Amino acid sequence: MTPFEAATRTDPYIYYSGLRRQNGLLFDTDLRLWIASSAIAVEAILGHPDCRVRPLNEPIPPAIAQGVAGMIFGRLMRMNEGPQHLCPRMAIEPALASVETDSIADIVSRVVETLDNPVENLDELMFTLPVSVIAALIGLPSSRLQEVARLTRNFVACLSPLSNETQLDEANSGATRLSQLFSALLSNDDESSRFLSHIWSGCEATAWTDHDALIANLIGLLSQTCEATAGLIGNTLVALHRNLDLIKDMQSTPMLVADLVEEVARYDSPVQNTRRFVAKRCTIGSSVLEAGDTVLVLLASANRDPYANPDPDRLLVKRTQRRTFSFGSGRHQCPGQQLALTIASEAILAWLHRQPASSPRPYLWSYLPSLNGRIPYFYRDRETQQ
Repeated sequence: MTPFEAATRTDPYIYYSGLRRQNGLLFDTDLRLWIASSAIAVEAILGHPDCRVRPLNEPIPPAIAQGVAGMIFGRLMRMNEGPQHLCPRMAIEPALASVETDSIADIVSRVVETLDNPVENLDELMFTLPVSVIAALIGLPSSRLQEVARLTRNFVACLSPLSNETQLDEANSGATRLSQLFSALLSNDDESSRFLSHIWSGCEATAWTDHDALIANLIGLLSQTCEATAGLIGNTLVALHRNLDLIKDMQSTPMLVADLVEEVARYDSPVQNTRRFVAKRCTIGSSVLEAGDTVLVLLASANRDPYANPDPDRLLVKRTQRRTFSFGSGRHQCPGQQLALTIASEAILAWLHRQPASSPRPYLWSYLPSLNGRIPYFYRDRETQQ
């Protein structure tokens, strides 16, 4: 097994444990990259200034470099260092931090009513709902939410090396249409939401005036929400279906749902790994990494490291001093972490509220193809598995 294959296996965590026992940071001669599996190594790599999010000679993946999707990608703060990372983050992060839980709960309740049976159609609950919530928060009209969710799902295909030519074409089309929608929104001051007004204030406070980069990073908020939050909702549903008594516990004590979602983010991370690229020679622990080296950072393995979380292989809803690497660490830690947790919690609450008093019909699941994401696809036992 490789770390890329592990992400979508039934139980990758035994494999990760074996890697940690070998060495928290080791070089794989077959894959020709470093693998960081321990909490200490993962934190060190993510925090090191010479470990970058993109290779110096390849800021945009070649497969998308010539299209609209590539233009968006190249302006995303999470795919850049220096001012291109810091300026948009300083404008957008305070707006994300200002969002109140009650406002998200209200938006979720309104979006859920527009979905096609979210209890049965879990794909809508996982993918359409989170992106629709962010789109509504930014200020896009309710008539556009499902279109935006579809376009965003098309766009995120450009982020995967597994995508084919048709998917890449759809990603470019999605990026073009999303850019048009956000351009129209930003040009209409009367339609500015409280969240978007907060971003405008951040832009003024930091003297950040790159209009195209702002559009790209608003699309980035949707794309980061799309698969990661879908995986978080889906893996929480997996945890509930593996322990049906947990469903009854959550229904009787809904205030525990937020704790459950936070623990699932650690226990069964929707983002299993990420990469860093060494810009110049550096030392991590006892290992010397050379310029041009690639590091595969196993976030999910670090979550299960007993050094970071005692008794890591147990799902403990009320775990104390939980350490979670699923949203990254250091300067590129996801600024929307709390927002994603809140959306996922409200989605699970909505699903639980619509469950019958008796035990729900059981689902089976497999995982969508991915090299780094862990996103379940649910189906009934008589359905054909995709």
